[in-house]
Amino acid sequence: MVHVSVIGCGHMGGALVRGLSAANHRVTACDVDESALEDLSGVADGTTTDLEAAASAPIVVLAVGPDIAGEVLAGLGLDPDQTVVSVAAGVSTSVLESTTDAAVVRMMPNLAAEYGEMAAAVTPEPTGDVAAVLADLGTVVTIEEDQMDLATAINGSGPAFVFYLIGAMQQAGIEGGLDSDDAAALAAQTFKGAAEIALQSDESVDELIDAVATEGGTTIEGMEVLWDSDVEDVLGEAVTAAEERSAEITAEVGEE
Repeated sequence: MVHVSVIGCGHMGGALVRGLSAANHRVTACDVDESALEDLSGVADGTTTDLEAAASAPIVVLAVGPDIAGEVLAGLGLDPDQTVVSVAAGVSTSVLESTTDAAVVRMMPNLAAEYGEMAAAVTPEPTGDVAAVLADLGTVVTIEEDQMDLATAINGSGPAFVFYLIGAMQQAGIEGGLDSDDAAALAAQTFKGAAEIALQSDESVDELIDAVATEGGTTIEGMEVLWDSDVEDVLGEAVTAAEERSAEITAEVGEE
């Protein structure tokens, strides 16, 4: 069990608090807005609006907005033997390092951290207790700093894109006569199961499609529609749009 403070308890910070607590870590949840802590009082080991009180943990997760990340981090007065894990989108490692004496790990997680199923990109590679704590939240991939905007688009924004696709499949089921709850369960579980196969299998995505889309069957008919559409291009454009916005935020923070 490691003591971790999470500063900033919005959607992402709250998900990290819940995931870390479920993994049996000692978690202090901190936010200057008391209302953000209401749902976490029975989850975290402690809640506080006092930044100084939250700054004593060996691992401090900074989950505040990019516009105030540097200011908040500078005010914490962390020591070299502490590590700050920043999830502030667009705030570079160099900017973070210029405002603290603590070791810095920059991370782009997603909301699935709440269930121990997050996909996260980090830089630089975490070690020791930090690596172990993050692994308890899901899959962690180490990337280069200049790849972080792309990772922000893929695994940070990606869940929303997947939710959109799940919703589209659910709606198709409803329009075909399925009960709404039944359609939702079938669509969501299908995505979950397919993702697990993709993670566990040594086969490529194309090979996995071929395994389902047998000649003369039902799946191949649906795949023909997808192959003839521009859905792949549209998804690529969605990722690019999110990546470009992340780069804009990075530039804006760097100019401040």
